[in-house]
Amino acid sequence: MLQLLSLLQTHRYWPGAELADRLEVSDRTLRRDVDRLRDLGYPVHAVRGVAGGYQLQAGAAMPPLLLDDEEAVAIVVGLQAAAGGMVAGIEETSVRALGKVVQVMPPRLRRRVDALASYTVPAVFTSSGGGPTIDADVLATLAQACRDDERVRFGYRTRAGEDMERSVEPHRLVSVGRRWYLVGWDLTRHDWRSFRLDRMSDAATTGARFRQRELPGGDAAEFVKSGLRTVPQRHHVSVRVHTEPDAVRRQVGRWGEVEELGEHEARLTMEVDDLAWPMFVLAGLGAEFEIEGPAELVERTAAVAGLFGRAAG
Repeated sequence: MLQLLSLLQTHRYWPGAELADRLEVSDRTLRRDVDRLRDLGYPVHAVRGVAGGYQLQAGAAMPPLLLDDEEAVAIVVGLQAAAGGMVAGIEETSVRALGKVVQVMPPRLRRRVDALASYTVPAVFTSSGGGPTIDADVLATLAQACRDDERVRFGYRTRAGEDMERSVEPHRLVSVGRRWYLVGWDLTRHDWRSFRLDRMSDAATTGARFRQRELPGGDAAEFVKSGLRTVPQRHHVSVRVHTEPDAVRRQVGRWGEVEELGEHEARLTMEVDDLAWPMFVLAGLGAEFEIEGPAELVERTAAVAGLFGRAAG
C-alpha cells in the first residue's frame, strides 16, 4: 500500500495493468488496496474498462499522513519552532498540530524529538543569506549525547583549515542565524569550546558517561555569541546613517556598535567576515547613508546597486 500510494502521489494517470505490473500484484489485489486507500481518506479516481486506470485527486480534507522517520522528526522540530514564537501568528495552531503528531509517534522517535527540543537553544538575530547545510542525523546524535551525558568524538576542521580529532563532553546545541554550534567541554584543551557542526565529520557517541560541568555564565547561546564577537574578522565596517540611532540599534542588535551623532544620525560600526551582512542591515533600514569604509564595501554596494537598477529598469 505504501508503494501504491507513493506512485499515485505523482498525480499522473496510471493504467491499471501498468500499475499492477510495477507493484508485482494481481489486478484483484490492486483493486483491494485502492479501496483500502479510499477508506483511509485518499480520493483515488478510477476509470473502468480494459484501458482503465487510477489517479489520485486533490482531496477536500487532508487524509492521514504517511511519513518516514526523518520526515516525522523534521515536522515536529519545525512545529516546535513555530509554537515557540519563531513564526509569528501561528503559535496556537502549531501547538495543536504538534500535540496530534507527537501523540501518534512511536517511542523511539519521541526519544529523538525530546532530545532535540530539550538540548537545542536558538540564539536568534537578523542574518542574511543561507548558511552551510548539516546532516539531520548529526543534530539528533549530538542532542541525545547532551541529554544522556555521553561523550562524543568527531573530526573537526578549524577556522585556519587544520584537521584534528576532538573528544568532547557535550552540553548544548545552539543555532545562531543559519549555523549550528555544539557547546561542550573540550577534553583536549581542558576548557569550554564551541564547535560549528558544518565543520564536523564522523560525529559519534563513545559510550563513556560524564557528569555535567557548570558552563561559565550558564547561558549557552550567550557563550557562543561572545565567542563570535571575539573572533578576528576580515572587515571593519563604518557607515554614517541618516536615521534615528534607536532604529539602527534595533536592526543590528548586538552585532554592531551604534554611535549617536544627532537625533536623526548615527555611525554604525561592525566587524564582519562577510560584507553581505552589513549590506542586509543597511537595506533593512531604508535610510540614506555614506560608507566610511572599507573600500570593498563601496565596490560591493555599487555592484549591487547596478544589479538592482537594471532589474528595476
